[in-house]
Amino acid sequence: MTNESKNKHYDKYIRMGLNIALQRKLKNMTQADLAEAINISRTHMSNIEAPNMITAVSLEVIFNISDVLQITPDVLLKMD
Repeated sequence: MTNESKNKHYDKYIRMGLNIALQRKLKNMTQADLAEAINISRTHMSNIEAPNMITAVSLEVIFNISDVLQITPDVLLKMD
């Protein structure tokens, strides 16, 4: 069974992770920089951004990422 069939929101997790990676790079931050700023491990940050897997993430983490990147959370959740 593939990840896609296990989770009907698979594509949304992937898009969110790619949005986070893009916004982080636009701010010239590394995964380690962002992870440290929001008090999670670099590995967890990497897993969130990874386009080949889904990683559950809390709203608190989304809000913290958006605060550090100085963007609104909807930018990270944009699906189009």
